[in-house]
Amino acid sequence: MIEAVGLTKRYGDKTAVYNLSFQVRPGSVTGFLGPNGSGKSTTMRMILGLDNPTSGQVTIGGYPYRKLPNAPRQVGALLDAKAVHGGRAARNHLLSLAQLSGIPARRVDEVLGVVGLQDVAKRRSKGFSLGMGQRLGIAAALLGDPQVLLFDEPVNGLDPEGILWVRNLMKSLAAEGRTVFVSSHLMSEMALTADHLIVIGRGQLLADMSVKDFISANSADFARVRTPDTEPQLREKLTASLTEAGGHVLPEQDGALRVTGLPLPRISDIAHDADVRLWELSPHQASLEEAYMRMTQGAVDYRSTIDQKTGLQQPLPPGVQPPMPVPGQGQPGWYAPPPPQQGGRPFAMPGQPEQVPAGPYGAPAAPAAPGAGQQSNPYAQPTPPAQPAAAPAAAPAAPAQAATAPPAQPAGAAAPATPAAAPAPQESPASATPAPAPASAPAADLTKSEDAR
Repeated sequence: MIEAVGLTKRYGDKTAVYNLSFQVRPGSVTGFLGPNGSGKSTTMRMILGLDNPTSGQVTIGGYPYRKLPNAPRQVGALLDAKAVHGGRAARNHLLSLAQLSGIPARRVDEVLGVVGLQDVAKRRSKGFSLGMGQRLGIAAALLGDPQVLLFDEPVNGLDPEGILWVRNLMKSLAAEGRTVFVSSHLMSEMALTADHLIVIGRGQLLADMSVKDFISANSADFARVRTPDTEPQLREKLTASLTEAGGHVLPEQDGALRVTGLPLPRISDIAHDADVRLWELSPHQASLEEAYMRMTQGAVDYRSTIDQKTGLQQPLPPGVQPPMPVPGQGQPGWYAPPPPQQGGRPFAMPGQPEQVPAGPYGAPAAPAAPGAGQQSNPYAQPTPPAQPAAAPAAAPAAPAQAATAPPAQPAGAAAPATPAAAPAPQESPASATPAPAPASAPAADLTKSEDAR
């Protein structure tokens, strides 16, 4: 049995573990949970005598680890699977550990077979994958056939078959009456492996209870109720009846109802009395992950600053339901990405769409021309006469005349023309100079015909 009493560890001004007391009993798998930086690894190092506590004590079988006779035969541990000399073969690594502890060499071959590394026993460990390194670390922990075992993230890097093997190994070791203490961040795996939980946060004890009690104490059970989808009026009728009976009803995204505060038999009776058919009436219990998140939500030191945008919102307290999404608006707390930007500006900030002026024939015009009040001149580059677009080629002459016309107009009586009549001088210069260059002759004739009409 492992027992910690008032365990405290400080590194300068930082307190890693504070007044921590717990017991790890034999015959069961005890999970050790907590957020990153909560003091789990520090606690395990103090159990194994690698770090001295600032105050308090921790014992194994009534003795500190350093005072245990032949400790490797009584305690096995996996803290860092990478703490292996890369130039040694797997068998040689285990053989050196066995010789230091007086363990017979035949035990090395036994544990290699237990962890499935017998075929690669002569390979150097630096060529091992992460999962193979984990298996080698587990073999080292099992080498002395100890009664107390500590594992820190034992399934890290293992494939599904390896995870199942570790799960069965932990359970079988506990069934033999051994003390098994396992630290892990995989809540789904701990729910299948552990019998008891010790949860810490910021170095302090948060929970010390069975897995079942932990889930019940940190989650709100509810019932899922579903009525025929083609009869929404029945769902509304049932909602009113359940609310009147003291239940709390919330709609779910798939059309079902989440009911809390009423047992399943009572919900069934209410639906029967209201003459409402039920397609589903099932209980739901929160998972270990949900219960863990609610328990440790105030003890997380490393939280992203964009949790809401990434959908990683803080867990709600027990009994509080998340806001339901509004049809057409997406899930609460999630923001749709901005639409793709047009015009070759993929990194532009979303805002008012840029207005691109249209050309004279409906095609997009060239970049904005100078002069906000004047019409853009798309005819600055004359087109060949053979093309239909050559007709507007006479327009370049119009701005030239218009530029000289204003000095002459103030002297005459007809000079005060409003700016709105600016297009008029464009016709008069064309008629006043009926003999342009030969290349623009067709355009001049076309203009004359328009004036004639």
